Amino acid sequence: MEIGELTALLTPEGLRLLDETGPIESTDDAARAVSRLRAAGHSPELVSAVVGQARLRRRAAAKFGTLAERMLFTRAGLEQATRLAVATHHAERLRRAGLTRVADLGCGIGGDALAFAGLGLDVTAVEADEVTAALAAYNLAPFRPGTTVTHGRAEETDLSAVDAVWLDPARRTAGHTETSRVAAAEYSPPLDWAFALAARVPTGIKLGPAHDRDALPDDAEAQWVSADGSTVELVLWSGALARDGVRRSALVLRDGSAHELTAPADAPDEPVRPLGAFLHEPEGAVIRARLIGDVARALDAGPIAPGIAYLTGEAPLTSPFVSSFRVRETLPADAKGLGKALRARGIGVLEIKKRGVDVDPAAFRRKLALRGDESATLLLTRVGGRRLAILADRV
Repeated sequence: MEIGELTALLTPEGLRLLDETGPIESTDDAARAVSRLRAAGHSPELVSAVVGQARLRRRAAAKFGTLAERMLFTRAGLEQATRLAVATHHAERLRRAGLTRVADLGCGIGGDALAFAGLGLDVTAVEADEVTAALAAYNLAPFRPGTTVTHGRAEETDLSAVDAVWLDPARRTAGHTETSRVAAAEYSPPLDWAFALAARVPTGIKLGPAHDRDALPDDAEAQWVSADGSTVELVLWSGALARDGVRRSALVLRDGSAHELTAPADAPDEPVRPLGAFLHEPEGAVIRARLIGDVARALDAGPIAPGIAYLTGEAPLTSPFVSSFRVRETLPADAKGLGKALRARGIGVLEIKKRGVDVDPAAFRRKLALRGDESATLLLTRVGGRRLAILADRV
């Protein structure tokens, strides 16, 4: 979205048209909406803004639920925004620590700030991009006067009136549509500045889940977060926001529930075991936090091979930190032999998972030429230098 489209949209007429248009699901729906609005005499800038927002609102429902129906977005802002369910956990941590006034530096479209304000915190939201700041102001308008939005740079923000900081450094190139990732040295504001701030003020710093672990401050709590099967972020917590004795944590959110593993350091791994009756795939947050060993011990399991994040054992156990499978058998690993074996078993619906092998599951499935009414899970991995195909059922 450019400034001309924003100006056209942020008018009573523009917002009314957007609400009347409703969410748009398909390209054909978008084309029909454009034709209808242009035929009604609306300007190209307004039509582009309304249709673009209607499509983004439809996509945003996955992150913001029904709140998306009254929010405004840029495509890049939506992609980078924190899911509301995750942001709510951030806000709850601030509230539990007794902190009430937070500066959200690099607030984007306001995803985290919405959760902060929704839990009653006073929020000073700051965004360096003018268009994005305007959208954040609109999204956060229901929470005024306790919430303010400023167009400005994080490094130039007066923090004297807050007792905590939330910081989401820009990790992609500037823009409202297509953006690309930048190296950690190019984050804005710079990480050195962010880490120095965190040493002085209770701070949460949102980073990508694959951020270099060796570059993390030793005195911060590092929390990896998985939401509905995807590893979505790493948050560094400092000061009053870091828990005593916790330096590694894995937060797993799924189907409205939350489960967490915490530890003072990386967990030691269990010894490798031969394939047993059960196979467990740890959540991404557990893998990133290097707490697989703790999960393995709770399940009386061990890794199937060195460096492979599949756990195996004989005990009929599972946990919120893994997906568990009951092993049926091992099958030929080549597509031709495997396909023949699966067809003989009448398996026509197959979930394919992989670790340690270079396979495109969609392309591999086509080679199998599946037929039948049965379903199963196939786990492809590598053990002792050879590829292993494990046929299993989800527990």
